[in-house]
Amino acid sequence: MLYPSLQSLLKQVNSRYLLVNIIARRSRDISNAYNERDEIYTEKPVSKAIAEIAAGELRVTIPDEL
Repeated sequence: MLYPSLQSLLKQVNSRYLLVNIIARRSRDISNAYNERDEIYTEKPVSKAIAEIAAGELRVTIPDEL
């Protein structure tokens, strides 16, 4: 069983496609930040991004023109 569950993540972001894109983009940002500071990963970037979404720390805004 995965934690957090997909259903709980979809409560934060209502599209699976958008959820995957948000996780990928945030993971890259986290990875780049670690690399810039020459730090060792304490947690995998993807896991950290998923945890941030589950905790509601990331907000997604979609422009009106889409």
